[in-house]
Amino acid sequence: MKNILKSIVATLLALVARAVVHRYHPRIVMVTGSVGKTSTKDAVATVLAARFFVRASDKSFNSEFGVPFTIIWVQNTWCNPISWLSIVKSSFALLVLPNHYPNMLVLEVGADRPGDLARITRIATPDAVVVTRLPEISVHVEAYASPEAVREEEFSPAYALAAAAPLIIPSDDTYTLDMAMRTPAHVISYGTSDSATVRITHVNFHGAKGKIIGMHSKVSMDDEHGSLVVQGSVGATQLLPVAAALAIAHAFLIPLSEAVKSLESYEPPPGRGRLLSGKNNSIIIDDSYNASPAAMEEALSTLKAFPHAKRRIAVLGDMLELGRYSVMEHERVGKMAHESADILAAVGIRARAFAVTAGRVEIMLFDNAGTAAQALSDLVREGDVILVKGSQSIRTERIVEALLADPADAARLVRQEKAWKRKA
Repeated sequence: MKNILKSIVATLLALVARAVVHRYHPRIVMVTGSVGKTSTKDAVATVLAARFFVRASDKSFNSEFGVPFTIIWVQNTWCNPISWLSIVKSSFALLVLPNHYPNMLVLEVGADRPGDLARITRIATPDAVVVTRLPEISVHVEAYASPEAVREEEFSPAYALAAAAPLIIPSDDTYTLDMAMRTPAHVISYGTSDSATVRITHVNFHGAKGKIIGMHSKVSMDDEHGSLVVQGSVGATQLLPVAAALAIAHAFLIPLSEAVKSLESYEPPPGRGRLLSGKNNSIIIDDSYNASPAAMEEALSTLKAFPHAKRRIAVLGDMLELGRYSVMEHERVGKMAHESADILAAVGIRARAFAVTAGRVEIMLFDNAGTAAQALSDLVREGDVILVKGSQSIRTERIVEALLADPADAARLVRQEKAWKRKA
């Protein structure tokens, strides 16, 4: 019964959202891919807001419900049936009354199962598509016939583009490059390769007053050059969203210098490599939003390269929704963890596979985030750099919260809404 009701509601929301798009004709930029969609969506919205009246998806609301909620501009009220009256009211106002509606929508789109993105592109057809990395093994792969099927699904919004419409792709991703050749779109690439339209080089940690506070790089496009700084988060991947934003700015004829200037206000969302002050003068890399094999690799590379760390501690939770690839991918990531950390804390049943690889790393095993938080809060000391990462259901943000030097910084973590906090 619940699934039937959900299907009916999704259909009605789609009809209303489609009617709103038809009435106001906003230009639509869709952000798709496996890794870094929300950060990229935020950066794209930031750079386009300098020229357009922009509305962007809230947080990571990228589903068949989240996309209509963005178009209608209402909150997610699934758990509060009374609040659905506000959706009816907002829908009526948009469809009947005069409104100052945005002329640009930046929509993050995601798929949990086959056909999800086809349903979303029936609601709104993109005028431009930004693709993030499509790795070998993606999250949600357990719901698909193969990893190739996941990549095909996540790239599929590009097939809805008109000829010569902008398609923004990562130049370092061979899968995306191959699929882009099947489209008649105007391809603009971003990344570190020599062939990238928007090329970033000299990627490194960004410091001030003897502390690491973010990342920086050089950027070039045609004959234009500039510098990028992303504050508050670490990892080479933190620069890719702003590079993608510069590529979309180029597609909409915004000069590089203007686009770089507008991105000075950009800050990565919570739980994406965010730097926080930990207990006993330690440093936390809060990457607790979610976890996939590719994202784990990038996070561990960042931990390994982080300068002046006395001890490197990797707190890694289960990677979910990997299906038959789960054991293999946990063991592979575990091998990298042994090369990147001095202490490895594995949280969850699947995470025990992180510890299979032999090595000199100190191993700690925990069944859940609660027990890990209690034990690790007594472990950290001055000079430690602690990476915390795991799939959403593992709730590794609770570990981050226990390690904070200032409890007030909990407001900067992911999943701090009342509905999340009530969950076990």
